[in-house]
Amino acid sequence: MIGYVTLGTNDLPRAMKFYDELLAPLGIHRIMDFGRGYAWGSGMDKPALGIMTPFDQKPATAGNGTMVAIVVDSKQKVDEGHARALALGGTDEGPAGPRGEGFYAGYFRDLDGNKLNFFHMG
Repeated sequence: MIGYVTLGTNDLPRAMKFYDELLAPLGIHRIMDFGRGYAWGSGMDKPALGIMTPFDQKPATAGNGTMVAIVVDSKQKVDEGHARALALGGTDEGPAGPRGEGFYAGYFRDLDGNKLNFFHMG
């Protein structure tokens, strides 16, 4: 159902480096260059994550209550992804661990304050 999600940034080169390094171990790479932003994904026919400067040229702000969830295929990848986000300068929004029956996640904010998580079901 979801084709892509876009988050705003005020520092595109910094955001590009963060997401390149955060997502590469999952086999996710940049698939589009918009000039004022980029999209990452595993293919053009799969959901993507876009990072862009706002179209209206006003400062980007993190949405309160907005979150992007990135599915991975193991709890270990949740742990690794969450730790990698923090090592790259992201901030912890909830350590990796169980969040109910069959749901395992680690929450963080990127360098612009956008909230994301890595999660595994099962």
